[in-house]
Amino acid sequence: MRSHKKAVDGPTPFPGVFVAALLLGVGLNPVNSTLISTALGPIATDFAVGAGSVQVLVTSLYLACSIAQPTAGKLSEQFGGRRVLLCGALLVLAGGLLGGLATDLATLTVARVVIGIGTSTGYPSAMLLVRRRAADYGLASAPRGVLAALAVVGLALMAIGPPIGGALVTALGWRSTFLVNVPVALTTVALVLVGIPRDAPVPRCGARELARSIDLVGIAGFACTMIVLLAFLFSFPSPAWVVLLAAIALGAVFVWWELRSTSPFFDVRALASNRPLILNYVRSSLAMLGSYVVLYGLPEWLEGAHGFASDAAGFVIVPMGIVSALVSTYVSSRGLVRSPFLAAGAGMAVGGVLMANLGDAGLPAIALVASAALGITLGAAASSSQLVLYDQAEPAQMGVAAGLLRTFVYFGSIGASVTTAMAFGNAASDGGLHVIGWVVVALGVTVVAMTLIDHSLVDS
Repeated sequence: MRSHKKAVDGPTPFPGVFVAALLLGVGLNPVNSTLISTALGPIATDFAVGAGSVQVLVTSLYLACSIAQPTAGKLSEQFGGRRVLLCGALLVLAGGLLGGLATDLATLTVARVVIGIGTSTGYPSAMLLVRRRAADYGLASAPRGVLAALAVVGLALMAIGPPIGGALVTALGWRSTFLVNVPVALTTVALVLVGIPRDAPVPRCGARELARSIDLVGIAGFACTMIVLLAFLFSFPSPAWVVLLAAIALGAVFVWWELRSTSPFFDVRALASNRPLILNYVRSSLAMLGSYVVLYGLPEWLEGAHGFASDAAGFVIVPMGIVSALVSTYVSSRGLVRSPFLAAGAGMAVGGVLMANLGDAGLPAIALVASAALGITLGAAASSSQLVLYDQAEPAQMGVAAGLLRTFVYFGSIGASVTTAMAFGNAASDGGLHVIGWVVVALGVTVVAMTLIDHSLVDS
């Protein structure tokens, strides 16, 4: 087996096939997060269950991803990004097959969890591989082109997930939204095997030493805390405060364990002292909440309140995908971090005001403009947060740090799901969309305020 140092010898730090493998691995998660949005109705009809029951397909993936992302980062740090990325792609393959052949909702839910765990390996593994490769080549600054590509592919696939899903469901049925993972996962495996050098050999050790090195107890504690916390979030609009207290208690036990662990899941002391990184996590979560609530809310409103077909409703998100990709490319290529977060907040404010006044008049033109405005938010926040992460996180802990960023992004996604459900209630309506619009405005103002007080943000 080749050593890590020898594996990176070559004419360029980031050859095309290396970057392509990372892009496909990273892209598996966002496309699966949104691909199913237009398939929920047909799935409910096919399995003869209520519309509320199929929401478990959304929440189960969110839950799996919020736990698996930092866990995959820790495993990448211990065993190598290439190994973890390969395992993830194989899990996506298995989940796609299982979902495509499922005959009941329970099996379909298991498939979504498997897909969620598998796709969660992409981003933390990719960030760790990029960080280590840059260090091996002695690069003093972040490889902006590679980081831009990682951000753009994630944003583009997330935003075009609904229209792709709508087209697949219309042409081939809902099972195609699962089976499409099979060829994509196989392609990912092939590219990883060819394009990413082998990881360094892993020292042999016993089961007890292995559990200690990856902090298996800490991972379990984090998972339990997240499960209970997310259970509280999903209890809205009738919040279960006892569940929140249980989450706080579990979180306290988790922190206590991490503080005394010799090889913690993540370094609580270092995280607590890194104010810019914490602000980055929270700010990113709020920006993603605003973006995702539009991503989910607009298509649902067009279908439920105005009778649009699934594929047509999904296409209202296309401007968001296009604008976010363009903004992300611009931001990443110039190393900007402060002004993009201000733009992200402004985009939410503008898009929120438009949504708060949407009705029959100007439809669908105003909806498309609102989608484009949130594309600014999505592209600017995603790229800036990634650059801040690269600069602020400890290189040796880049995998876990990247996974935690994705966990906070999923907090935003979950918050968007809860917000949409509370605003629309039993049926999508103009009034519900207007409520969502004002929520987005408030989020935009908050992001701007958080950016102004963060003096660590400086545009290069």
